[in-house]
Amino acid sequence: MRKLLTLAAAGTVAVGLAAPAYAADDAHVSVLHGVPDAVVDVYVNGDALLSDFEPGTLTDPVALPGGDYDLKVVAAGDGADGDAIMEANGVTVPAGANITVVAHLDEGGAPTLTPFVNDTSAIAAGEARLTVRHTAAAPAVDVRAGGDPVFTDLSNPNEASADIPAGTVSADVVLAGTEDVAIGPADLTLAEGVHTVVYAWGSAEDGNLDLAVQTISGSHSSPGGVPGGTGGQLTGSGPALWWLALGALLAGGAAALTLRPQRQRVS
Repeated sequence: MRKLLTLAAAGTVAVGLAAPAYAADDAHVSVLHGVPDAVVDVYVNGDALLSDFEPGTLTDPVALPGGDYDLKVVAAGDGADGDAIMEANGVTVPAGANITVVAHLDEGGAPTLTPFVNDTSAIAAGEARLTVRHTAAAPAVDVRAGGDPVFTDLSNPNEASADIPAGTVSADVVLAGTEDVAIGPADLTLAEGVHTVVYAWGSAEDGNLDLAVQTISGSHSSPGGVPGGTGGQLTGSGPALWWLALGALLAGGAAALTLRPQRQRVS
């Protein structure tokens, strides 16, 4: 389901390259590369952000001020003026939000970019939050835990979420309404107070469907810190690359947007 964007305003910021002092209303942004067989470079407002970004890589979150961004993904080495594999203009990083931007295939197999806002609201004691995001070139699916459907008829690029008892579950993905396993099974450890996000990515037709897992901490009933997260290995030159690019982007200020995700939610 398409994200809705509404206009807001932003101020001028400056980002240092040394360990930055994070503001309380900074957003936390991660990027997932879910397009098979494509090593890419990512540009933001014309500046290099990630180089030689490998499929299946999920970056660690980076804190940055809210603002309006133009994203462009090109084949590795093609440069900022290279032909876009996918692009999205006016994508928002709302102040204070936790966001994952996913480069993936739509249901028909075309590359696309989808930003998801991660839920960092409080989780009750003894529970964990599980979110599944369908970002694969594949039909609608059911997601099962221990063989029982948890989320049903989930289609690209939608998501479903539920707070469930913490623990380890064996999860798999089947074609909606069938017993035909498309991905898994895989054991997921759902820690108390932690938001675990599972992404189905790849292509059913090409037989390379896979899962990526992101964990976002800080949602205990009595939060002890800023919501964060973990992903895969950070590609390129690490966090300094983010700050170098973002410092250049944001020093002059930008117009911000507010991103409102629409999603399927299971209580």
